[in-house]
Amino acid sequence: MESTEAFKDLAQYIVESLVDNPDQVHVKEVALDNTILVEVQVAQSDMGRVIGRGGTVVNSIRTLLQVLAVKADKRVSLEIIED
Repeated sequence: MESTEAFKDLAQYIVESLVDNPDQVHVKEVALDNTILVEVQVAQSDMGRVIGRGGTVVNSIRTLLQVLAVKADKRVSLEIIED
């Protein structure tokens, strides 16, 4: 798997499926050596849906991205960016 776009696409698909305002979802991917940083920005009203109670939802998204990262022999980090 050569393309790192898969991380951004997966994160965007999952987050857009969760929120009330999918048009306000912005996903940015930054490649650093062997690590991929995925930054997700959502509307303030959707922040709770993406994070989940006790961070369960965001941790589940991180787990899914890590499965993809293992297949690509990369490391991945997901950050939720606030306005």
